[in-house]
Amino acid sequence: MVISSVLMTAPSAYSAPRPRAEEWWFGTWDIQDKVWPISTGRGVTVALLDSGVSAKLPDLRDAVLPGADIDAGKGDARTDSDDEENGHGTAMAALIAGRGTGTGMVGIAPEAKILPIRAQGGNAEIVEGIKYAVNHGAKVINISQGVPSPEWLGCDVITEKAVTYALDRNVVVVASAGNDGHEFNSPEYPALCPGVLAVGAVDYLFKPWFKTQRQSYVAVAAPGVQTGSINREGRFVPKWNGTSQAAALTSGVVALVRAKFPRMPVRELVQRIIASARDVGPSGRDDATGYGLVRPYHALVDNVPADAPNPVFGAWEKAKATATPTAPAVSTSQSGRSPQSAHSAKRSAKPTIFVSVGIVAVMVAMAVYAFINRSNRRRAVR
Repeated sequence: MVISSVLMTAPSAYSAPRPRAEEWWFGTWDIQDKVWPISTGRGVTVALLDSGVSAKLPDLRDAVLPGADIDAGKGDARTDSDDEENGHGTAMAALIAGRGTGTGMVGIAPEAKILPIRAQGGNAEIVEGIKYAVNHGAKVINISQGVPSPEWLGCDVITEKAVTYALDRNVVVVASAGNDGHEFNSPEYPALCPGVLAVGAVDYLFKPWFKTQRQSYVAVAAPGVQTGSINREGRFVPKWNGTSQAAALTSGVVALVRAKFPRMPVRELVQRIIASARDVGPSGRDDATGYGLVRPYHALVDNVPADAPNPVFGAWEKAKATATPTAPAVSTSQSGRSPQSAHSAKRSAKPTIFVSVGIVAVMVAMAVYAFINRSNRRRAVR
């Protein structure tokens, strides 16, 4: 038995400029010849919880909607505030929906729209960003950021509820898995949250990037090595590495699938992404690449068995069934301060801890961890 039939949109007649030669994933995924004749992401809005987007750049002209600056409480996030590394949010937006009309940077879903949401301050901002995205028409939420979170802390209840808010409204939440798999390899928030599609990074040979997180929450993998993009000034930077890019490209794939299957339940859409992946690590699922390399064409055309693995929703349903509040995670700061360092938080960011009903010992432990985390936040080594 296969997943039930759903409404399908007509094939797109889109003709885009050829991608830059550096965009090697176009060849890997056969985007132009096999994917774009089926879907280009038309009609789908991808929310980007990041540093904002330089919306006036030629490569992004007409791609970026007015969004929100959750951090500042005002503004539409159509400028990029990432002065430390020169434009993380802009780079992610171009990977997803670049128009190819400036430097030639083309996104894999070039008819999708980007909803920029500046949300870097902490988990409170992430939560508000998720809700804003859902309430303003996004069908995919990309979170290319994270911060180490001890396994015993897990995902905070408020974020779990925000993810549920999205999933219940047919919105997919995608997050980068983490960039310190070669060192501490800590679980990272929000990728570890039940219901989030967490993405690891591979190179052009489909081998795991040595820094990609090795964690049980990793569901799939996508290109994340030498995945260049444009910075906030519109200059193409060719050799950025990180799970930020892997997550952004996966969000682009989700947009392609959503455009073809606009009424498909989010559970089936996520299952389709996972089931159509190519096993690229040790036989079967592994902690670096999950169920394998995302494959957009196969996600668009494969017949997926109804009983195919769906660990993302399995974890979400388990969390809902147990209904046991988990301790809050410490606040995040925008982890992909550059596409090369997708999971480093600002050293100056002050953690915000959500205090919920619980035993005093847990709150004390959280406070100790927050102090240590503030002192040891790090950017991934390039």
